[in-house]
Amino acid sequence: MDWTHYRFRSLWSLAAPLGDVYDALADAERYPRWWPQVREVTPLDERRGIVRIRSVLPYDLVFTGREVRRDEAAGILEIAMTGDVDGWARWTLAADGPGTRARYDQEVHVTKPLLRRFAVPGRPAFRANHALMMRAGRRGLVAYLRGNPSGQS
Repeated sequence: MDWTHYRFRSLWSLAAPLGDVYDALADAERYPRWWPQVREVTPLDERRGIVRIRSVLPYDLVFTGREVRRDEAAGILEIAMTGDVDGWARWTLAADGPGTRARYDQEVHVTKPLLRRFAVPGRPAFRANHALMMRAGRRGLVAYLRGNPSGQS
């Protein structure tokens, strides 16, 4: 088993129209406004940007995200990732009654030396860190879609 390889899947049920969810997720520069763990998105050009994330554990992950697929008709947004993590991430959206079902899939290899060093003993904590980040992202997106970008109720 490659202890530096991760596959993640999150499913979000959102009480917002598919088009609104797609527009919010397609606008990566605004992620820091509603997703607390996405600390910074610095555009490099129309298809690439540098992303810095930090969840509960005391480390940042920095990677370049490059748009691979943007298909509104299919409800798909996909990026390739290089840097502290190498791999890909994809949103797949579908109408779910009046709302939207958002599926997030990610497959990465960790390249950050500190995380590679602690790959075996740290794996449960790294997975929990990701789960907490995704939970906060869903809460933030719900608030953002309601017109409350800071996520405060």
